[in-house]
Amino acid sequence: MQKKFTYHSAEMYYRVTGKGKPVVLLHGFGEDSHIWDEQVAILQEHCLLIIPDLPGSGKSALLNLELGVRSLEYLENHNTTPDFRLPTPDYISIDDYADCIHALLQHESITSCILLGHSMGGYITLAFAEKYPSLLTGFGLIHSTSFADNEEKKRTREKGIAFMEEHGAQAFLKTSIPNLFAARFKKNHSEKVDTLIAQAAHFTKETLQQYYRAMILRPDRRAVLESNPLPVLFVMGTEDMAVPLEEVLQQTHLPVKSYIHILPDTGHMSMWEAPEQLGQFIVDFIKD
Repeated sequence: MQKKFTYHSAEMYYRVTGKGKPVVLLHGFGEDSHIWDEQVAILQEHCLLIIPDLPGSGKSALLNLELGVRSLEYLENHNTTPDFRLPTPDYISIDDYADCIHALLQHESITSCILLGHSMGGYITLAFAEKYPSLLTGFGLIHSTSFADNEEKKRTREKGIAFMEEHGAQAFLKTSIPNLFAARFKKNHSEKVDTLIAQAAHFTKETLQQYYRAMILRPDRRAVLESNPLPVLFVMGTEDMAVPLEEVLQQTHLPVKSYIHILPDTGHMSMWEAPEQLGQFIVDFIKD
């Protein structure tokens, strides 16, 4: 069932299906809630799924909050200095997306859940776990990391912002999306890569630029994992160039209880590259 609610004057859309323990699935950059469709088919028999379109994705409106003062406080508190000029209107942070998910849970009267995020959705998951830990019974990082962007990654994102400004969102995604998949999958399933590119046609450059700026300035959140009493799910791909296996393995020892899954010959997109395996990993995590 598709539903919506209003968050700071913006309409946010999400789907609800299944019954049982609430599980929230957060998609990543350049995606919407339908990236999880194959997992939804598996999981809806085991839990109550809540799958939002993040602000600016799918049918959800882009956030346009008056956050000028909060933005400055955020940068000062996290000791972060951007190399780019903050946009007008004000800067939107990963924390703001986490607050939006919190508002969604309040709207649905959900008092506890498991939160799982892919890539950028994982960054939002960690921000949520830092701000609202009492609402979680577990959380997971699907091809995601608690590390902040290093300087090289920041420069790459800044170049991406400039590319989008000149060439638009679709040109950027057409170039970047294929790099998210393992080489063998791209060769054998090129039509699926093309499908994902086509599904991303609704994105505006403003949305993608907002996401990139939020990711550039997000803080290191290893402390959220360290000695965390909640179970944490980690899913990695051996061919993931966006969030390399070696990077995530440096973090898996930090929580008290980690569930670690490594998918061979898989890139950044196990939702499509290894859908049944990912679905089963999540089922096992929910049931344990």
